[in-house]
Parts: sequence; C-alpha cells; structure tokens
Amino acid sequence: MSITNRAAEPDSSVTTGISRKGLSVGTVGVLGALVMGISCIAPAYTYTAGIGGAVGAVGFQVPAILLLGFIPMLLVAFGYRELNKAMPDSGTSFTWATRAFGPYVGWMAGWGLIVATILVLSNLAGIAVDFLFLLISQISGNEAIAEITRNPFVNVSVCLAFVALAAWVSYRDVSTSQKLQYGLVAFQIVILVLFAVMAIVETVQGNAFEPHMPELAWFNPFEIQGGLSMIVMGLSASVFMFWGWDVTLTMNEEAKDPERTPGRAAMLTVVSIIAIYLLLTVSSLMYSGIGDTGLGLTNEDIGGNVFFALSGPVMGGLAFLLSLAVLTSSASSLQSTFISPARTLLAMGHYGAVPKSFAGVSPRFFTPGFATIASAVVAGGFYAVMRFLSEDALWDTILALGMMICFYYGITALSCVWYFRHQWFDSGKDFFFKFASPLVGGIILLVLFVITAVDSLAPDYGSIAIGADANGEGGIGIVFFIGVGLLLFGAVLMVVMRFVSPAFFQGRTLGMDAPPSNRR
Repeated sequence: MSITNRAAEPDSSVTTGISRKGLSVGTVGVLGALVMGISCIAPAYTYTAGIGGAVGAVGFQVPAILLLGFIPMLLVAFGYRELNKAMPDSGTSFTWATRAFGPYVGWMAGWGLIVATILVLSNLAGIAVDFLFLLISQISGNEAIAEITRNPFVNVSVCLAFVALAAWVSYRDVSTSQKLQYGLVAFQIVILVLFAVMAIVETVQGNAFEPHMPELAWFNPFEIQGGLSMIVMGLSASVFMFWGWDVTLTMNEEAKDPERTPGRAAMLTVVSIIAIYLLLTVSSLMYSGIGDTGLGLTNEDIGGNVFFALSGPVMGGLAFLLSLAVLTSSASSLQSTFISPARTLLAMGHYGAVPKSFAGVSPRFFTPGFATIASAVVAGGFYAVMRFLSEDALWDTILALGMMICFYYGITALSCVWYFRHQWFDSGKDFFFKFASPLVGGIILLVLFVITAVDSLAPDYGSIAIGADANGEGGIGIVFFIGVGLLLFGAVLMVVMRFVSPAFFQGRTLGMDAPPSNRR
C-alpha cells in the first residue's frame, strides 16, 4: 500500500521519546506547506486588521517596524527549523520545550500556542462576518446591508456558522485542505497586488486621499516618535501580522520529508509575507497618509478594518474583489489555523499532558478529530463572549495575541539554544543557527512579552478598563486580563493535570532528552 494512502500506526506503548500518533504520512510537500503557511497568516485579513494599530503607534515608520518585527521572526524560524530536523513532532513548541526544559515549561509553551490560535480563530471568524456583509452590500448596491454586522446577535450567529464550517473542512484529511487552499491563496495574493498597484497609480495621478511619495525615512526605525512604548506597541502589532508560519511545522508528521520540508516551507513563508506586507504598507501610506480623519490610517473609525474603508475609493467598481479577497483570506485561514491547536492538543493528549480524549484520531481521515472539535467550540464561545463584552473586541484580542505569540515563540527559540548546547561551537553554521539566531530572536520576543504585559496594566491599554470607577477612571486594561489572565488560567490547569495525570510531569511519557553531542 502506498505511504500516501495509509496512516502511521500509533504507538500505544509508554514512551519517553517521540512517537507517531496515527496521522496520515507523506501527504504534504514544500509547496503545499508553503500555501498552508501563507493561508494561516492570511495576509489580506491580517493586514486589514493590524495595520491601523501599527500606524497609530509609529506613523509613517510602519515599514521600519515591519522589518524590525521580521528580524526576530526570521531568527526564531531558524531555531524552529533546527528543532524540527532533530525532533519532527506535531506537538512542536510543546514537545521541543519539554525535551529541552522539562514538562512544566513544555506544558506552558503548548498552552501559549493553543491560546494564541484560539484568539486568532475568533478574530478570523469576526473579520469573515464583516466582509461577508460588505461584499453583499457592494454587489447589491445597498449600503445598509453592511451595517447588519453591527447587530451582535446576527454577527455572533454567522460567526459561529463560519467556525463550524471551517472545523468541518479541517476535520477532513490534509489533502482536501491543501486542494482548497491553492486557489484561495492564489486569488488572495493577486488581488492584494492589484490593490497596491492601483493605490500607487491613484497617488501618482493625484487622486489619493492624502498623497505622499515614499521616503527612505519610512524604513528607518530611528525616526519613530514616542519612545520605547510606541516601538513595543508597533512591534506587537507587527508580530501579530507575521504569526502563523509555524503551522508548516505542526504538519511535520504528515510531510513527505519530515526533517526538511516543514523547515523550508517556514522560511519561504516568512520571506514571502514580508514582501507582501511592505508592498501593501507603502502603497497604503502613499494613498491615505496617517491622518485621523476620513481615510487617514489613524482614524479610529477605520483602524480595525482598513480595507473596509479603502476598497471603494482605491478600486472603484472592482472593490468587491478586495472584499472577496479578505473574506476568502479569513475563511481559508480559519480552516488552516485549526491545524495548529488540533495537532498540539493531539500531541499533549498522546503524551498524557491533557486528557487522553484529545489524542483521538479520526479512523477515516487520520486527523485529530476530537481536538479539532474542541478548538472550534472554545474559539466560537470566546468570540461570542468578547463580542458582547466589547465592540472593539477585535483590537483587544490582537494586542493580547501579540503578547501570547511572543511568549511561546520566545520559549521555543530558547529551547533550541539549550537543546543543542553541546553543538554550539561544532561549526560556524551550528553557532549561527543553533545558538546565536534563536538566542537573539527568543530574547527579543520574551522582552517584548514582559514590556507589553506591564504596559497593558494601564487602564487605557485596550477598549475598556476592568475595575474602573463610575467616572471611567482607574482600573486595569482589558488586554492584560485577556493575555496574562489566560496564561495564569493555563498555569492553574497545568497544576490540576499534574495531579490528574502525573506520568507526563514525572517524565514517564515524554522525558527530557540528552542533548545531541558532536553529531553532524
């Protein structure tokens, strides 16, 4: 029987090492993983949701902050690649941190990844709802339809339908997901490039809202005003905009070449995304400027969904194509993003870090069935609660998401440094990829996590302040409660699991690994 048509036999024995979990093998190549990586990042959705906050923080220097955010992402990606070569396992951050630092750090790294994906799943669904109604409004010519999304009951109902549909597709085999993503990602990229070109042409012809010709200063981080806090806020938005490339590594057990394919796809994904973002950012700044009225990118009325406002003025009668691109971007990413939490929960269940029910694999599709359904239920429930709590839930969760990404990416990068500690000086290549790159990238992200956590205590950090008095004074920003609160909740769950399922925490199902020494 062909390897692409069968599943690896699950290892039912107790093991302290890497073991297969019943997923289909040999089904994902470099191109397929690259497409899934771009789909998960969802540049159309991510850009429209994140660029407003980035511009609000650093103004015209958004290209500079994107490049700054790209550097730690690239450095961390090098570390991910090395860890994947040594330990191709669907648990990625959870498994690698456990092998490097032990079960407690590993558990929290896995929890950080799961929470980050749950946050973004809820946002993806929310953006999909907004652009569904905008698309219908543009096609029908009835502007009132676009306002239907402001009704929380309609919004949440349609959002849950999107989540359910995406979970159903993700529940099916990976090959089905890949085939669906090829067309959706290609369409998304073509329309984004078209938008950027049209915005540049409109600016050159003098038809822009607030025309600006690009300057080298836009790429200079030393031009950023507002001090370290503004740079950190901009970097948090930048990190959010790059997040998702690591989905290529969570499919490593299903890859055709598990030790090389995921790492190559991750690197290609990160480089492709920075190119797309720089093109979009420069063209948007040229057309709209950074004013706080009209189509200015710091206008709070459009900051959470820039394409919603710019599609008509820039693309005219083709505006519906941009709306369709964002809709397909968020919908396709909603489906591909399910891959990460489902496979992380699968690995955690397989090794006994969470209840064994999460280790269940569909006997028909060889996918993590129970974990996929659980992720969908939690993501849908989280969005519903946040949507009724605050209309600005999108930006609040984006800021919290940036914090969570820095947390688990940073831990994973340092896991690479420590795991390969006996190989640092074996060669110049080992020094750069196994020590210097992940060390610098990991420290940058963990410092960002700490600074963001401290800054988010301020009552004005987010849409509302928890504990504010009757006059709206005092309290703690909601972003702190979302980000730090979810991490603390994870720590509590970890303690509970320590007593419910002690084998993992005693190193009897996935133990710390003796680091490789002098092995090339």
